Amino acid sequence: MSDADVTIAVGATTVSSVTVVPASPTPASNPAPPNNLMARRFRGFLPVVIDVETGGFHSATDALLEIAAVLIDINPDGTLKRGATHSFHVKPFEGARLDPAALTITGIDPFHPLRPALPEKDALGRVFREIRHAIHAHNCRRAILVGHNAAFDLGFLNAAIARADVKRNPFHPFSCFDTATLAGAALGQTVLAKALAVAGLQWDPSSAHSASYDAERTADIFCLICNRLSDSFRDAQDRARSMGWSNAGPAEAAADEPPLET
Repeated sequence: MSDADVTIAVGATTVSSVTVVPASPTPASNPAPPNNLMARRFRGFLPVVIDVETGGFHSATDALLEIAAVLIDINPDGTLKRGATHSFHVKPFEGARLDPAALTITGIDPFHPLRPALPEKDALGRVFREIRHAIHAHNCRRAILVGHNAAFDLGFLNAAIARADVKRNPFHPFSCFDTATLAGAALGQTVLAKALAVAGLQWDPSSAHSASYDAERTADIFCLICNRLSDSFRDAQDRARSMGWSNAGPAEAAADEPPLET
């Protein structure tokens, strides 16, 4: 979630020009990723940017209205880049709270007749299917959520998973990468728009307050910061090898946590 507005969950597409469900390429049509690079880079985890737009602050009571997932890809030289975006409008669950102030900021009309919203379980199922394809393609064991103020997005994601009784959650249940923290440390800015500006990346205020836009910009800042840390990562890998540690891969965490259900 972007923290350009910190009083509520931000972002929504305007319902007059809804284009939120892009066609998803089949896994077979995607170029094969470099073998094991992502698994080694993040200890068997696949970073996936999530942004949610909601009806308020409280994940247990307030509606999930949009979800966007942006995959992270890796080049043969180990640099990261933004991958495909998968974004859906979501129907408020029965009895969900909708804060009028939140809807004013996001511009979402949850009951607009032209809003192509899906039930929570269907929206999560479609997003998770694409994430599982990417996990297997990169030889990772599970996904880890990347978000701007990531605890907010992870909280709403986990609440929706529980409500919808989703059994195949590809994400780690509590670990995450928070780009507000990363940007504060690397760039001296915690607001997403300002972090992008000092990093030399684009921010369009008229496109903000959309789950897909905010997630894509979050992915851009995540990749930029990780790529700037490439020398630090290589030094750490050299030291790990000197101590007899093997590069982390999917099998390493078998003792740490249950594997991803397939």
